[in-house]
Formats: sequence, C-alpha cells, structure tokens
Amino acid sequence: MAEQTESLTELLSNPRTKWNADIYGDRYEQYFLPLKDKPLKILEIGIGGYEDPFSGGDSLRAWKKYFPNAMIYGVDIVNKKALEEDRIRTFQGSQDDASFLKQVTAETGPLDIIIDDGSHHNAHVIKTFKLLFPALDDNGVYVVEDTHFSYVPGSTNGNIPPHWAKYGGSLNLNDPATAVNFFKRLVDCLSHQEFLNPDYKANYFDLHIVGIHFYRNQIFILKGDNTAPGNFCENNTLRPEWLKSMGVESVAELKLEFPVIDDPTVI
Repeated sequence: MAEQTESLTELLSNPRTKWNADIYGDRYEQYFLPLKDKPLKILEIGIGGYEDPFSGGDSLRAWKKYFPNAMIYGVDIVNKKALEEDRIRTFQGSQDDASFLKQVTAETGPLDIIIDDGSHHNAHVIKTFKLLFPALDDNGVYVVEDTHFSYVPGSTNGNIPPHWAKYGGSLNLNDPATAVNFFKRLVDCLSHQEFLNPDYKANYFDLHIVGIHFYRNQIFILKGDNTAPGNFCENNTLRPEWLKSMGVESVAELKLEFPVIDDPTVI
C-alpha cells in the first residue's frame, strides 16, 4: 500500500515555514490537491532563514514532498545554494529587480504555481506580480501571502522604525499603493468585456485573469482565457439590441462622458 502524503497543513505546520500554517495549508489543499501528481514547475519567492545561507527552505521541501513530480524553484535575496537538493533549485536576487526575474523565468520556462512569500513590501509585491504573472502558464495559480502588511503603516513617532513598519502599508483602506488595493483593482479585469468605454483596449490582465480569491492574509489569482464576449457590450460599446431598446443607433447619441481607465499592467 502506497504511503499517504501528509496534508499541506501538516507539511507547513513547522513554525519556521509559514505564518497561519493551519489556514494557509487548508486553502492550499483546496487549490493544489487536483494538481499534486502533475509534472509542475513551482516558484516560491522567499526561502526563509534570513541572512543565514544554511537556514530556511522548509516550505520548498514541503512543496517537494507534496508534489512528487514537481520541480521546485526558490528565490531569495540571500544565497541559499546550500539548500539545493534533487528537484529543488535556488536563485539569488531581489524580487524588485526586473532583470533578475526575467533571467529566472528564462531558465525555468513557464511556471504552473508562483507563491510570493518574499519581502512583503507592498511595492515589491505589486511589481513582482506585474513581472511574473505573464510567466505563469495557462491554468496556473499565483498566490500572495501575508497581505496583512497592506494595513501596517510606517512609523511616525520620530524614532527609527522597526522593520515591520517599513513595508509601505497604510491606514487608508483605499490607498492604491497597497497590495490589497492593487488586487482589488484587478477584480474589474474579470469583466473588462462589459466596460462601456468605446476607446478602451483590453490589457494583459484583462485577457488572462479568470479568478481572484481573497482570504485573510492570502490572495489567489487564477490564470486562463478571459476573452469570451460580453453580455451587455461588444468591443466595449453597447450591443445593437441594447441601443435599439434605447431608441438610438450609436453610443455617441447618448452623449456620455467616458472616463480614462488606468492600465494596471504598467510598471
């Protein structure tokens, strides 16, 4: 009888591996169980162990054990080559470095799962997603962990702030510079076909994000084909049947003012 693989909750329960390991593990199990025996390529940003080159790698080993046919890649600002083993490879560099990430994906090829458990700086999280989401294969899953840093503001008491107060969070729940608000913006991409805005041009996220699932401290972004036609609009203008029902032949007759819609892919 084949040995039963531990659940991801059990594998991630090492306190050095993940915050909120119990709830993270349960969620990961929901998304990853159907994928566990596939020959995947998985990239995790953030290897752990801080400045010690011989420490960390617990989650990389957890992914390796759970996914028996997967290749596991890790990125860290510290050289973690000492943690490499069969089916685990590491890259040293910053997730804020576009050239470095491009080099990583050139070597790995398209990825099936990307997990950002790196610096947790809001600006880094946003930039990394913009750079790496295109490297995710269709039907891939991109995960951002520890999004509570969106809500932790910088220190303002005049002293040297602790490290946790340097992540670019905000007390303003609508601050567009936080990671949570960036991903809230991307929810609109799911329905880009319905934007009534005749000059609108669909961007990469519009065309390739098919789901965004928000949980406490964790966000899952699902990649696929989001090019199906809209129900209300065609080419971002009202369908003829809706125009006819309003007694007009074109949207121009409605004299609407169309706002400029930002492009969330811009780095």
